[in-house]
Amino acid sequence: MTDTLDRPATRPDLAVVGTRPIRPDGAEKVTGRARYGADFVMPGELHGRIKRSPHAHARIVSIDTRKARALPGVKAVVTGADFPDIANEVHDGGEALSNLRDLAHNVIARDKALYDGHAVAAVAAVSAAIADEALDLIEVKYEVLPHVIDVEAAMAPDAPVLHADMFTEGLGSKPDKASNVFKRYQFARGDLDAGFAQADVVVEGKYHTQAVHQGYIEPHACVCAIAPDGQATVWASSQGAFMVRTNCAKILNMDISDIRVTPAEIGGGFGGKTTVYLEPIALALSKQCGAPVKMVMSREEVFRATGPTSASAMSVRLGAKADGTIVAADVEMKFQAGAYPGSPVGAACMTVLGCYDVPNLRIVGWDVVTNSPKVAAYRAPGAPIAAFALESAVDDLALKLGMDPIALREKNGVRDGTVAAYGATFQNIGYLETLEALKETAHYTAPLGPNQGRGLAVGFWFNFGGESSASVHLGDDGTATVATGNPDIGGSRASMAMMTAEVLGVPMEKVRSIVADTASIGHGMVTGGSRTTFATGMAAIQAAEKVVAELKRRAALLWDAPADEVEWRKGEAVWRNGEKTMSLKALAGASGRTGGPIGAEVSLNAQGAGPGFAAHLCDVEVDPETGAVTILRYTAAQDVGRAIHPSYVEGQIQGGAVQGVGWALNEEYIFDAAGRMENAGFLDYRVPVASDLPMIDAIMVEVPNPRHPYGVKGVGEVPIVPPLAAVANAVRAAIGVRMNALPLSPPRVRAAIEAKGG
Repeated sequence: MTDTLDRPATRPDLAVVGTRPIRPDGAEKVTGRARYGADFVMPGELHGRIKRSPHAHARIVSIDTRKARALPGVKAVVTGADFPDIANEVHDGGEALSNLRDLAHNVIARDKALYDGHAVAAVAAVSAAIADEALDLIEVKYEVLPHVIDVEAAMAPDAPVLHADMFTEGLGSKPDKASNVFKRYQFARGDLDAGFAQADVVVEGKYHTQAVHQGYIEPHACVCAIAPDGQATVWASSQGAFMVRTNCAKILNMDISDIRVTPAEIGGGFGGKTTVYLEPIALALSKQCGAPVKMVMSREEVFRATGPTSASAMSVRLGAKADGTIVAADVEMKFQAGAYPGSPVGAACMTVLGCYDVPNLRIVGWDVVTNSPKVAAYRAPGAPIAAFALESAVDDLALKLGMDPIALREKNGVRDGTVAAYGATFQNIGYLETLEALKETAHYTAPLGPNQGRGLAVGFWFNFGGESSASVHLGDDGTATVATGNPDIGGSRASMAMMTAEVLGVPMEKVRSIVADTASIGHGMVTGGSRTTFATGMAAIQAAEKVVAELKRRAALLWDAPADEVEWRKGEAVWRNGEKTMSLKALAGASGRTGGPIGAEVSLNAQGAGPGFAAHLCDVEVDPETGAVTILRYTAAQDVGRAIHPSYVEGQIQGGAVQGVGWALNEEYIFDAAGRMENAGFLDYRVPVASDLPMIDAIMVEVPNPRHPYGVKGVGEVPIVPPLAAVANAVRAAIGVRMNALPLSPPRVRAAIEAKGG
């Protein structure tokens, strides 16, 4: 089931926006013709392979590559010594700030290997078999060091230190001693002690989550070639061709203009492909041997060597009056960053109380390095983890107060004019409407059976805009091409074509939407953060508006009429209320005699992204004998702004819910005593499949964003925020025990039931 609630009324003037045309990339994908990263082939290409550390923490004493270089068929071998020494430089490289030196050292280790799977050397050979043999011939001498993976253990004074030059930031003064704590974050307002003194009821709890992977089906893959003149070409599966270009240029000390990146189709990313792993290594190999190099990760490499999201340890304390008014909140979150700083704990701090208007609060976050893969973004980075802790505590507060869980959230919910904990003032938000939408469903009051429970949770993501470019060009037959630099991971091809068609006044089928390479379109940030349809869409709209303005000028020229008297209506230039009209097709066909080809390009830094809110309702049944949890029913309501293509929006809501369910019930990184990952494959790292789930009922609450021409808000991040807590709250309702650590796997649930005496 899907539904749409709209405030204000839908716009009858929109002919294309809000419809459900066939997706423009659908035929190629279902017929297998779409070309992903591993599908690119170049004449004479070599096979690249990476040798990875088997240790969680070890000093690299020496690397001897002589035997590998001597193996027939091996054309290139590189180690960290073949890469430039990069200075500390912070830049916006994807969905978050990153340190280029850390990024370079994560791509390939220098003096130390900091996690199991850390790249230490790479080869290129004429066959995959020879490349694999060459890896075995590379002799690496390690000095194994003590390791630490648990985030709280890494914060201990006696923990093994990963980086001797890391001194905690955010404490007011520089500490005397290096540690694994990179940074302390804090947001605060009001008087916390006074707030808790007002409280009639206080709840508190400690919560833990494990590292989980984005679980994209397509592994990282690229083909890279450097020509004799130094010009480099990269074909890669990523969430941002410009991000790949910039990071490769920085890591290899190349000019940005010397690298051209062509985006491949992408088989899932969810934030995990907003950074680089293979591309700089493949370029270094290609530079050494002069031939194209293709690299494709195995599934084991994806798990061991690319970024999951953080494991965490959190505490929440809430105080409320007897009527349910929350008067104080104290939250502390410790996030695992992996081998280098940059966990999403800052975003977690911004979002954790995003749905609540609390007068007295303190939110503290800690970014902590550990001997595990450097974390990467995962769909609303940090927010699902924070929401698990906060929403579990809110659920316990509702129980202690004897209040309906929706009523408690409505009473304390943010609305237009509320100042968020991180300082923003909310406007044009639909949070309370999502709760109302759930109350109106049959699901909310449906009866439950034995061993069944119902859980509610809400979530918030701030969304953002950023740098985007788009061009719109007309063919002389009246068709149009809209080009952007954003890989399509959630329907952006369709949304760009639809918004362009809306402006031009033509059917969507007359607009071809393409993803251009970095030499063919202006700069754009990654596809991520729920920004693309908002920000890049704004660029496409403005480019199309420039085309319309030019079409009106051309019509005025043909009619010898004042340009300011010509209007554009439903794909036609109109003068004097229809005394003269000329279609887009006719004007495009006449472009040769009115000034030449018609087109426009816009580059901008989009501002005014509207925040996203969601409320999820989940029913579960728990088998008391095995502890297995079955999802019986799931409803997700979300403030979506205005849905450009409702089917894609519903898919985003459903997909986020499914990923959150997997995170809640099954998924986790498991390490052995030596710090090696034990479940680096989909057989042992279990993600949900269709048979595990019911249909996810999606309710679209349309509260348009007035800062976008068509009311767009990002929709891809927030649907993954509530599910962890919604499932956990449902399990608590089913078994009568609060489980504060994820995942809620059968052995853990059964143990909780047994501990209760069930």
